[in-house]
Amino acid sequence: MDATSKPTCHIVRPSHAYDGKQGLSYFEGIAAETVGAKGICMHLLTIPPGVRAKAHLHEAHETAIYMLSGVAHTWYGDRLEQHVVVHAGELFYIPAGVPHMPANLSSTPCTAIIARTDPNEQESVVLLPELDALVPA
Repeated sequence: MDATSKPTCHIVRPSHAYDGKQGLSYFEGIAAETVGAKGICMHLLTIPPGVRAKAHLHEAHETAIYMLSGVAHTWYGDRLEQHVVVHAGELFYIPAGVPHMPANLSSTPCTAIIARTDPNEQESVVLLPELDALVPA
């Protein structure tokens, strides 16, 4: 997107996927890279059965998740000591700077819409490899 062009409305059809630093594949959505967003990004994520992300955080950006289908487990906290299960139809909020690790422990895919206050989807991702082993595979 040309930074000098006048802002306008866009439709994004999530047909192209990309691999995120977190170890999951995201469908291209609303972001600075696709529509010139200045303060938000929104993507579609499907986690295959038995797959989990790498432990990570988003430095200065909040995350809101709406679970469209399936069930996702997320461990969060400084040592991933907290655990939540998010079901289809539920919303989940992750504050900026909170370490977390989502996973799909079921035998079917789970799909969510993810919105973040970082318009550049991957820029605020900080991997935390020292936490990965705290959640059994």
